[in-house]
Amino acid sequence: MLVKAMLIPEPGMPWMVQFNPKELSVKKSVPWEPHAAQGKDVPEQQFNTGQGRTLTFELFFDRYEQNLPVQLEVGIIEKMAMINPELHRPPIVRFIWGSFWFKGVFKEVQTRYTMFLGLGFPCRATVNITMVECEVADLKKQSPDHAKLRRLKRGETLHTIASTEYDDPAEWRRIADANGIEDPLELEPGQELLIPPILNFTS
Repeated sequence: MLVKAMLIPEPGMPWMVQFNPKELSVKKSVPWEPHAAQGKDVPEQQFNTGQGRTLTFELFFDRYEQNLPVQLEVGIIEKMAMINPELHRPPIVRFIWGSFWFKGVFKEVQTRYTMFLGLGFPCRATVNITMVECEVADLKKQSPDHAKLRRLKRGETLHTIASTEYDDPAEWRRIADANGIEDPLELEPGQELLIPPILNFTS
């Protein structure tokens, strides 16, 4: 049975490749920094921080026999390198092929259209993808132009919400001011609260 490779953006729907890659290339760099060592021919090496692996692979698209363009499928791939309006960053993407598993972000996407239909629509394309392994901080919490509504759950307080949204329970007053709340103890489960953008805050 042929197992197809998949790309799964978070958030997003799994996307299965048309043709499996011919090969995968995984690179791991270790950032040792040389420092001058007086009286020595070989410098001392200092380790600062780790770097994620880099995955590169090539995807092939061919819709010649169906007489169809490939821009829609290529666009799905390119969208994984674009900013998600809700996240304020491109999504994390998982590449899964059988027992091979890689989680990271798209660093580079390069598309070559290699065959065209009579009306000028490309029906074949090759897409080269470079992914970088990483964990991404939730920028949505600190984004200066992001505001949202949150429904209060039983047991939650303004302190716990501020801790979740801003990583600082002391910021509860900002939420209270934005919602006209004078007594933070008089909250009801199911109440809808505005979580204001951080640039609108005053210290």
